[in-house]
Amino acid sequence: MPVSVLTEDTGQPDADFSAHAEPYRRELLAHCYRMTGSLHDAEDLVQETLLRAWKAYDRFEGKSSMRTWLHRIATNTCLTALEGRARRPLPTGLGAASSDPAAELVERREVPWLEPWAGPSEPTDDPADPSVIVGSRESVRLAFVAALQHLSARQRAVLLLRDVLQWKAAEVADAIGTTTTAVNSLLQRARAQLDTVQPSSDERLTPPESPEAQDLLDRYIAAFEAYDIDRLVELFTADAIWEMPPYAGWYRGARDIVTLIHRQCPAEHPGDMRLLPVVANGQPGAAMYMRAGDVHLPFQLHVLDIGKSRVSHVVAFLDDTLFAKFGLPEAL
Repeated sequence: MPVSVLTEDTGQPDADFSAHAEPYRRELLAHCYRMTGSLHDAEDLVQETLLRAWKAYDRFEGKSSMRTWLHRIATNTCLTALEGRARRPLPTGLGAASSDPAAELVERREVPWLEPWAGPSEPTDDPADPSVIVGSRESVRLAFVAALQHLSARQRAVLLLRDVLQWKAAEVADAIGTTTTAVNSLLQRARAQLDTVQPSSDERLTPPESPEAQDLLDRYIAAFEAYDIDRLVELFTADAIWEMPPYAGWYRGARDIVTLIHRQCPAEHPGDMRLLPVVANGQPGAAMYMRAGDVHLPFQLHVLDIGKSRVSHVVAFLDDTLFAKFGLPEAL
């Protein structure tokens, strides 16, 4: 919901500020999400950004664009919020080896887990428009946002401003209160760190709207709904990865994934699970509902890496508060 900006004198919405700032809300949300790895935190930080911007609006001289000015405020708002906070990992980012699918699950509710991004963050049709860069799918891919969590907050800010928003080094230095030399050093270290933690793949992910991705997602959903878990083996790559925060383990290989689901999934019969297709982090996804009496209630939100013909990675988030963020029903 848009922030309601009120003037001190009249208590009425400041239409001029809202008209200029509101078009950038979505990309500010994406920026704060990349910085924090949390959709919940990003929403709060955008509200704080717009409030700070409104209070300073009478001092906005137009030396930069409104977009640049708002991203500058958002970046510093995020840097302040991230002081002293732990990073938000996925289970694969904890450093442990893949788990035994027959072993007991270990739940870690105290870990501030990475959260998924609600939606595709679609770019505009104009490739010259900066929002094409801001909204690019690659910049909200779950693997990319997870890799960002290995960087310090300032490294994150510099990398996003330089490589995603395409700012000049001098602009970044001015925005975060440092030197151009320091910005270049932070960027070099950030890129080197990303190279060591980002998963390497020779297969490009398939866009969620492509016929190949839609067909594979349909078969993925049908297998779960029919409780034909063995059929899933055909859909995963040989070295596919499955992880499901807040459980700390992660699993590699189609057979281990199927063994895990057989042993740990609370479903027992066809129809116990129902899934709705979604788009998360610009990737195909599915919202899983589990039978509870006469209804199905939110259970997991799956984000899938889909290549040309197989699923290579699934993150199944066990957080039913995410369903509302994705505009999903409370029950089926």
